[in-house]
Amino acid sequence: MIVNRGGALAKSYFISYLRLIMNARDCSVVDAQEVAMDIFFHGDKTRFGTATFEQFTAAFHELSH
Repeated sequence: MIVNRGGALAKSYFISYLRLIMNARDCSVVDAQEVAMDIFFHGDKTRFGTATFEQFTAAFHELSH
């Protein structure tokens, strides 16, 4: 996946991304979050900046409630 480093990614992007992982792997949102942390962020929350990680966290919370 190519990510433009020009700005923060939106919560809606991460909702779609997490749903894609959940559907493709038939897993829970918690498992999808772990996969995204490994594959997308490579274990580094600051890889794409704090604003992007905050949007990721917001998407996770929306899907988990």
